[in-house]
Amino acid sequence: MVFWEGYVSDEVMGTFAPIVVYWLYAGFYQLLPPMDKYRLHTRKEENAKNLVPLASVVKGVLLQQFFQATVAHLLFLLTCKVTTSGTVVQPSIPVQIVQIIIAMLVMDTWQYFVHRYMHQNKFLYRHIHSQHHRLVVPYAIGALYNHPLEGLLLDTFGGALSFLVAGMTARTAVIFFCFAVVKTVDDHCGLWLPGNIFHLFFHNNTAYHDIHHQLQGTKFNYSQPFFSIWDKLLGTYRPYRLVKRPEGGFEAQLMKD
Repeated sequence: MVFWEGYVSDEVMGTFAPIVVYWLYAGFYQLLPPMDKYRLHTRKEENAKNLVPLASVVKGVLLQQFFQATVAHLLFLLTCKVTTSGTVVQPSIPVQIVQIIIAMLVMDTWQYFVHRYMHQNKFLYRHIHSQHHRLVVPYAIGALYNHPLEGLLLDTFGGALSFLVAGMTARTAVIFFCFAVVKTVDDHCGLWLPGNIFHLFFHNNTAYHDIHHQLQGTKFNYSQPFFSIWDKLLGTYRPYRLVKRPEGGFEAQLMKD
């Protein structure tokens, strides 16, 4: 039993809930006061280093979400298995938890190798992936600001593959995709807030990904959005340290081997 049962289908929720959650969570960060004592970059750095205005970022994210919703809806239509009574059999909660963990690992694997290749292939980086790195100083609303082709290949196809391999139903997918969206937004929020649950339970977090957005860190810390397993296995992991700035806030500094 879920709160939307009887109002909208699982397929509709799986299509649109991640988009709504994205704007709610990213909007929450956007509406916060400056929070200078928790920022990983100063506001001056954000204004000086970022190469694209907020309006263009919003348009880019909306375009990606249009493709995302289209693919998700088609995927749910093609994979929906309805019983003779017209219902979908939902797995037990332990099974759903296992499916979500599998989906997390699949998504991490897909995104690591595609993401890394987009950095190693000069053509793909110059013409596609560099769009995301125009936000040198990441912020929450820009989490899904990508070239449309990258958004389709990295995020949308990666999500579809995770869904299919894990064998989850649309109802479980609602939970997984919303969780993935929240984690991705948080990784780009640019704030090191005390008590942030993602910072407590995930080594791959806001500061970890901030290193990757820095000029000296673009060839490291490719893993996203959940774990740092592939970086550590394949030698692209670089540790960091958080240093308090005298004027307030923190700086994520790349540590040498």
